[in-house]
Amino acid sequence: MNRTFLAAIGAASLLLGGAAAAEEIFVGNLVDYTGATSSTGKWNGPGKEDALKYIAKNGGINGKALSFETFDYSYQAPRSVAQYKAWKQRGAVAIQGYGTADTEAMVGFVSQDKIPYISMSFSGHLTDPTGKGPKTQKPTPYNFFFAPSYSDGVRALVQWAAEDWKKSGRSGKPKYVHMGDNHPYPNAPKAAGEARAEELGFEVLNPIQYALGGGDFKAQCLALKESGANYAFLANTTGSNVALLRSCETVGVDVQFLANIWGLDEAGMKAAGKAADNIVWVLGAPPWGADVPGMDTVREVARMSDPELKEYKALPYMLGLCHVFFMADAMKWADKNGGVTGENIKKAMYAKTDWVPEGVEGVCGPATFTPEDHRGVTTVSLYRSHVNGPTEAGSISELMQAGTMGMEKIATIEVPRRPEWLGW
Repeated sequence: MNRTFLAAIGAASLLLGGAAAAEEIFVGNLVDYTGATSSTGKWNGPGKEDALKYIAKNGGINGKALSFETFDYSYQAPRSVAQYKAWKQRGAVAIQGYGTADTEAMVGFVSQDKIPYISMSFSGHLTDPTGKGPKTQKPTPYNFFFAPSYSDGVRALVQWAAEDWKKSGRSGKPKYVHMGDNHPYPNAPKAAGEARAEELGFEVLNPIQYALGGGDFKAQCLALKESGANYAFLANTTGSNVALLRSCETVGVDVQFLANIWGLDEAGMKAAGKAADNIVWVLGAPPWGADVPGMDTVREVARMSDPELKEYKALPYMLGLCHVFFMADAMKWADKNGGVTGENIKKAMYAKTDWVPEGVEGVCGPATFTPEDHRGVTTVSLYRSHVNGPTEAGSISELMQAGTMGMEKIATIEVPRRPEWLGW
């Protein structure tokens, strides 16, 4: 069932009365609360909503009211396109987007309409604003995200795996396999990962398909076991990966699993239990409660829906929050440099290098965009999951505090900005 929320109207609207309405800045916010990736969306969506409410309450955009509407499109791209058109008619100056299929479907629309589209899709296909990359599908001048691309994430994972293989002292070529649904999101980094693996001396095996919506994956796990793979990249989101990890545990798969930025989180670790131990994956922000300056702001943002901070906020929440703070920062720059229009918000994206929004230092960024290159973040942080006991009892917060679950940073990899990797 579709759920639509309307929120606004910051302190500025209360102070300025009717005048604020004329200066209201409207944003559309796309989420998946009920679709195939809702295990991730149920954390990411509230992160965006809380951040939008917090900014609206605390002065809006330089005193101008910020309003937004959240639309649950159930991960169905046609519904997102229809909603985008409705938001355009309402005068949206920017969109907080969501998935890969829908974001890529709207590239032409947002480019023509000059509406910045800040997506939760980190597809490498969205990183070439001019369309000059040798494998670019189409130019994406109005698409932005503030995390490593999926392609750069898997390139970093493969680089780590190559080093891990050498350290292990094992002989021969390591075997790499891509696993995921035949869908734009898991497919986005497939070619990049396989090409990098081959370049680094891996034997690249035939991919293994498993459904983004979850299921019983014993057959896929048996195929993985029989393949002899040493490193398996899980390209689906957390909910689907939990189902796969459980299935693979039951058939005794022995492989080093790798996962992209949406491929694992604390809720997934709790759901999968010991099956989620020892996964190496990409993090785009530090975990809830990390000892970094911006965590104080994160807590205040979280109070918008959880006043007593009773609930642990999983990693997708942090990424949603960060993307809203970057957008708001760009809007504030635009407001001081000609007005909050799509074109000026786009200009703001290029105004800073090593950009970190004020108040969330250590949580979000740094990011650097240029008019020729929208690979805003190329530093990839890799973590290893630890699940040391039963996870059925206790909340995520209790399990993390007790050390039953945890995550360990194992590498920081700077992915080179190779020209041939732009837009791919």
